[in-house]
Amino acid sequence: MSPNETGFYSGGWRKARRSMGNGECVEVAPTGGKVLVRDSKAAHSTVLSYSTGTWESFVSGAKHGDFDVLKLLFLFL
Repeated sequence: MSPNETGFYSGGWRKARRSMGNGECVEVAPTGGKVLVRDSKAAHSTVLSYSTGTWESFVSGAKHGDFDVLKLLFLFL
C-alpha cells in the first residue's frame, strides 16, 4: 500500500472500536512495516509514521495505564 497520486495514503484506515463518534479520534493504517496515524477530522493533513515496534510499545503502554498520569496532570492545569 502506498500514497495515492495526491501524496496521501488512501487505504486501510481505521478508528478504535470504542470511538465515541464525536470527531475527536485518530485513525491508524498499517503499511509496509510502519503504522500511519492521522487526525480523523483532518484526514488530508499531516500523517505521522511510526515503526511497527514503536507503535506496539505505545499501544501496550496505553493498555497498561502507563500514560494515565498525564490525564491526571491535565485535570489540574
